[in-house]
Amino acid sequence: MRQRFAGTAPVAGATVLALLVLLAGCGTGGGRTAPPEGAARSTAGSAAPVSRLTVPDAYDTARGWEVTGLSPDFVTAGGSGPIAYLERVDGTRHRLRTLDPRTGRHGWAGPAWRPLGDPAARPGLLALTAGDRRYFVAWSWGRTGDDPLTRTDSFVSLDVYDAAAGTRRRVEVPWADVPHVTGTGPGVLISDGRARSAVVDPDSGAVSSVPPERLGHPKGCADCRRLTAVRGVTPEGLLVSGARGFWVPGAWAGRDRAPAGTDPASGVPTALAPGHVLARWQGRKGAPRAATHHVWAVHDARTGRPLVTAECRRPAIEPGEHPQAVVSPGGRFLVAGSLAFDLDARTGRCFEEPDGTMPLTLTTVTDTGTAYGASGARGAADALAGGGSPVAVDLATGVPGALPPNVRLPVAEVAGVGLFRWTDARDRVHLTGHPRRG
Repeated sequence: MRQRFAGTAPVAGATVLALLVLLAGCGTGGGRTAPPEGAARSTAGSAAPVSRLTVPDAYDTARGWEVTGLSPDFVTAGGSGPIAYLERVDGTRHRLRTLDPRTGRHGWAGPAWRPLGDPAARPGLLALTAGDRRYFVAWSWGRTGDDPLTRTDSFVSLDVYDAAAGTRRRVEVPWADVPHVTGTGPGVLISDGRARSAVVDPDSGAVSSVPPERLGHPKGCADCRRLTAVRGVTPEGLLVSGARGFWVPGAWAGRDRAPAGTDPASGVPTALAPGHVLARWQGRKGAPRAATHHVWAVHDARTGRPLVTAECRRPAIEPGEHPQAVVSPGGRFLVAGSLAFDLDARTGRCFEEPDGTMPLTLTTVTDTGTAYGASGARGAADALAGGGSPVAVDLATGVPGALPPNVRLPVAEVAGVGLFRWTDARDRVHLTGHPRRG
């Protein structure tokens, strides 16, 4: 029986630390909320931003906008939707604010609030898409009591915002231990990193959970019961993995969706992106290059069907953390580490030397099919911080091109505007937007 996430009574409330939304223009005839004094600045149209950065030639630095004083984290709603970021108001309070990516002007915002848990810690922030609606989620974890020896009252508090309107739904989920909270699927996944999980439907606030013993291990796969872990949420339910395989209970199993030429029991889900699962496979015994290469496949998250594959040389040492999958705003392109896929053209590439050395780390991909990243970087965070040698890759030709060594890579692109994050000498975080040329 398929596990779906609807129709369950939400564990909700509007008790402590309510994060109330003030819609843009509330009580002022529809005008936009103004940025707090000294915390943000922006320019629009043809005016130049305050700071001039060296960015790839595809972006016009003569036009754009800039915001100063935000936290290091921000998320985008996809398409031409708004940007959301957390603004630290003082030592314990934060505010969720939104920006129009084309102009940098502020939209709706919430008032200052104190998250649960460590007052010095930042709350979590994520964005997700469910159907044709987009959401922002600010979350924190802690307990209501003052007794440090008990966690019986600990819970995850989530404030789920409609990204367009700013309307809010408060959901509280009892949770004893430090949670993993992600939003790569149509629901918010709360897990312990293993087999225990809960899923929040962002539209209704319903909370669903599947007991670990009912995760629907595929028949005939004894190893699937070892190292069982909930990995994400798909439109058909939880994505679960075991020591030898992955599956969506009641919907499909990876061993039945293995790419041609691979061992059906070897699949490992490494990353999720909206509507897609990236998995690593071993070549079938005796297959060409099975001893030296892995097959990487992008699977349809609803059906499990492999859509496109690429081969990369096996690393001498398995990485401690697989690269995160990043999708272009329109959903055509997907990049992860040295991998790049055109999901419409059904082509995939691995950008590394023939002997497996000097792989690129791709961090961003645009709707025009340009991927940005760096060679010699230790990972995506290092590349975005200036590590390695920056590159741009035209995915139509697969030819990387070197960028100037001091160029700043876009951390995202929304509505044709490249977003660039940087920190000044006073440790203030800036977000600068530059439109694409032409």
